[in-house]
Amino acid sequence: MRFLGKSAVGLFLVSAALGLLVYAGAAIQGAVQERMAEAPRAAETRERVFAVDVVQAEAGTATPVLTAYGEVRSRRTLELRAAAAGRVVELAESFVDGGTVTEGNVLMRIDPADAEAARDRARADLMDARAEARDAERGLALARDELDVAQEQAELRERALARSRDLSERGVGTTATVETTELAAASARQAVVARRQAVAQAEARVDQAQTRIERSEIALAEAERRLADTVLRADFDGRLAEVTAIEGGLVSMNERLGRLIDADALEVAFRVSTSQYGRLLDEGGDLRAAPVRVRLEGAGTDLTAEGSLDREDASVGEGRTGRRVFAGLDAAPGFKPGDFVTVEVEEPPLERVVRLPASALDSADEVLVLGPGDRLESMAVTLLRRQGDDVLVRAPALDGRQVVAARTPLLGPGVKVRPLESAAAGPEPEAMLELSPERRARLVAFIEDRADLPEAAKARLRARLAAPQVPARVVARLEARMEG
Repeated sequence: MRFLGKSAVGLFLVSAALGLLVYAGAAIQGAVQERMAEAPRAAETRERVFAVDVVQAEAGTATPVLTAYGEVRSRRTLELRAAAAGRVVELAESFVDGGTVTEGNVLMRIDPADAEAARDRARADLMDARAEARDAERGLALARDELDVAQEQAELRERALARSRDLSERGVGTTATVETTELAAASARQAVVARRQAVAQAEARVDQAQTRIERSEIALAEAERRLADTVLRADFDGRLAEVTAIEGGLVSMNERLGRLIDADALEVAFRVSTSQYGRLLDEGGDLRAAPVRVRLEGAGTDLTAEGSLDREDASVGEGRTGRRVFAGLDAAPGFKPGDFVTVEVEEPPLERVVRLPASALDSADEVLVLGPGDRLESMAVTLLRRQGDDVLVRAPALDGRQVVAARTPLLGPGVKVRPLESAAAGPEPEAMLELSPERRARLVAFIEDRADLPEAAKARLRARLAAPQVPARVVARLEARMEG
């Protein structure tokens, strides 16, 4: 009995399990069919809003600045060459590279012995020529006196001949007497002709003596000039460079000894493109005297100088493009010929332009502006100038609009954004540092030890370091120089 009871319970449990499995399968099948019969529903999505920096577009007048790179050079440079050959017997202490000289200073002397001897010979020849001229003058005076005496004798002979003829006509004199008198008169006339010839020769001798004097004076002047050529003098105030002469050395004629540079007459030569050159011309097609600012970076500070456009190169040059322009510098302390500098030239002002960050403009010259509902709109603009990280553009409807400062691939027309007005406040202020007394003293000592810095630059750096807060950029440059 117990076996039948346990078998019945087991059979019941198996049947119940099978029934539950069938019920579960039917439930799953019905759920799947019901799910497949339902229409698909789209998932609900939220519109993405981007935060963007915007700037306020304000139209006004802007003065573009043309930036180029050029080289500082001197407008007055003189090559020092030897005008005479010989041995160098004297050199000035300032006749070295970088030496400062003033106009008229004696820089070098070449042994003048040969030149002095040539001058003395020329002087002696001149004295001989002058003595010869005096002797020729005396000879001319004597020849003229002899001519006067010969003419008096000829006149006496003519009067004697006239008396003889008169006596012969009256029958007192003889024919032989008349003939004798005629011969004497002819001899007197011949003597006059001879004396005239002597006077002409004396006059020619005087002329020759005068010519010899002139030749001797020319030879003496040439000898004195050659003697003066043994002394090399400075033609103007300046500095010396590329000096090659040494005391005791031999120099040849026209040998290059160095260069004299006028450090106060500096200019900068730089090359601009043809389009940039066109913007520097006035209405008459001539180069404008536009203001120029030259900047030389180094030694922890920027050396600057002011000037104006002066002239342009006469030709483009083989293999070159654009135009080469020269600008004179008014005062350029610390600048040297050969410095590679940055040149900034002020162009004519532009009216009704807007200054924007360069990142706001795309390749199609379009910007994104904020429209109704904080949605972006695309606006075409005319690009006029690029000024470093900014651009100058013009568009009639841009004034007063808010422009996206930096475009990204996610931004485009119709995109909803959240503007950040803080970007329109302007550029971030320069980072400042508070220096400890030890650090400040170390930087000041480094500046004082720099012999290549002009006093004006040292004064500017000392003034900056004396302030409670010093620009971090200046400190970084000075410490980089200190580290080598």
